[in-house]
Amino acid sequence: MAIARLHGGPLDGQVIPLDPSIDDAYIVPYGEGQLVYHREGSDIHEGEDDGPTEARFVYIEATEDIDPNPDGRDD
Repeated sequence: MAIARLHGGPLDGQVIPLDPSIDDAYIVPYGEGQLVYHREGSDIHEGEDDGPTEARFVYIEATEDIDPNPDGRDD
């Protein structure tokens, strides 16, 4: 099993299972839009005995504005 480590954006630090069909872009629904992450660099831990293969994905953009406070309150 491979994993994707997400860097930047609202999902920074998340580690998710990586579907083998995902190539250079990881696009995930978020709110009313989508977040776009792009694969960066080479995969690591590709040996049989060094844990799951890990791919680095870096935040590129959101298809909609990300509003961390959609109701306008300052709790």
